[in-house]
Amino acid sequence: MLHRLRAAFAPAAVPEQHTRTVLSRGHSHGDLNDAPAGLPVALRPVRATDGERWSAARIEDQQLLQPFEPTVQGDWATAHSPQAWRKTFHNLQILSADRVLVPMVIDIDGEFAGQLTIGNIQYGTVSSAWIGYWVHSRFQGQGVATAAVALGVDLGMQVVGLHRIEATVMPENVASRKVLEKTGFRIEGHLQRNLHINGEWRDHLLVAQTQEETAPEGVVRTLVNRGILGLAVNRN
Repeated sequence: MLHRLRAAFAPAAVPEQHTRTVLSRGHSHGDLNDAPAGLPVALRPVRATDGERWSAARIEDQQLLQPFEPTVQGDWATAHSPQAWRKTFHNLQILSADRVLVPMVIDIDGEFAGQLTIGNIQYGTVSSAWIGYWVHSRFQGQGVATAAVALGVDLGMQVVGLHRIEATVMPENVASRKVLEKTGFRIEGHLQRNLHINGEWRDHLLVAQTQEETAPEGVVRTLVNRGILGLAVNRN
């Protein structure tokens, strides 16, 4: 019985190249239609060759990332060295092969701009996962996170086949809270001392959305219609 349920509700395999691209929009001081055109944002699978760029971005942005990320073992530079990427990539590949995690790179015109991960994918009558992301400081303030999360939610629901996607965010992380709200997440609760962040246990807000709350055409198309993202195209 469990095997049949797992087969019936199992998320679809994620294609090797998820090349859908949307245009982010820069900050606006008024009407969204006046917001400057943004950047072409896409998601692609992580690669073994991402190590150098991953390491450089993570080390450069330590002061921005560390206050909001799980505590690392040892020092930040060692934990994010190109050598550390080899182990990280290996672990991501194992979890991806087991179909419990979808590890993606946020790609802007071929440049490594951050990561987006759909993790803890559960099957059967749960059919849910969490989503997490980070964006390199070079690309912040240009709507890239909003575009990436919109793509990620559509990937999770339309390609992987999830019913529910959730995320956790620290209450003081205002920028990330705005991204999640803009892309359709609603607050479900306050988790006390939920994750060990930068050396101490920290509270988080639990946010989520389900298929019933998402327009049939997806989050990307909804935000395009609202003028928050540019028209989506396929890079084929």
